[in-house]
Amino acid sequence: MHNNVDTLFANLWEDYVAITPSALEIHKLLADEESKDIVNDHVAFRTFALEKTRLNTLAAHFLALGYEDKGDYNFESKKLTAKHFEHPDTTKPKVFISELRVHELSDEAQAIISKLVEQMDANATTQDNYLYSGRHWDISHADYTRLLEESEYAAWMAAWGFRANHFTVSINHLSNSQTLLGVNDKLKDAGFTLNTSGGEIKGGEDVCLAQSSTMADTAEVAFTEAPQAIPSCFYEFAQRYPMANGELYQGFVAASADKIFESTNAK
Repeated sequence: MHNNVDTLFANLWEDYVAITPSALEIHKLLADEESKDIVNDHVAFRTFALEKTRLNTLAAHFLALGYEDKGDYNFESKKLTAKHFEHPDTTKPKVFISELRVHELSDEAQAIISKLVEQMDANATTQDNYLYSGRHWDISHADYTRLLEESEYAAWMAAWGFRANHFTVSINHLSNSQTLLGVNDKLKDAGFTLNTSGGEIKGGEDVCLAQSSTMADTAEVAFTEAPQAIPSCFYEFAQRYPMANGELYQGFVAASADKIFESTNAK
């Protein structure tokens, strides 16, 4: 496992922008205006709730680096369980990990996913690069399409495997453009497409967290039949507001996150 938080996030970022070029463009766009580095609010990961690949196999890598478990979430309609983790050093990004409750899917979808995960070496989860190791199985486009009918999340995970699903710009740390609304307008002016599910801005001051995101880029995946371009990853933007005690809220809002998941929907 990694012994350095910064090295881990640098590797995750490199893997992420390789299939999410728009994130690199947006990062540059905002960084140039700011003339300083962009602070990352959180990074999110997806996985399957199966013996080999449970949420805790990913979480172990962060716990080993000093992260602490800070919250539990349930997404009923998407059949997801999630947790978020924070590092004692608040300059380090928060981590959001979700897992798909595979046993709640149809027998056919369960069989497809089980067949994929069976191909994976159980030792893969303890390797340094596990969190950005990508896919450990072969998958047909037919199986991907079948999963897509039932769970967009399942199809994404089946096609892309282990990697950051998104990074998140902390609006609070931008000096020039202090509002999420302003950043959204800037992105649209530059030609980027935003996720409008549940509105362009999910949440707000009343829940102490406002979020928006781009729609995922498309990138080519090697399916057993032939390569095909499908939605890859997206970039998120988060503005945090103070709670009653004056401290900035550090958690997540399930109703908003529910809509953020839809940023990888096949358009």
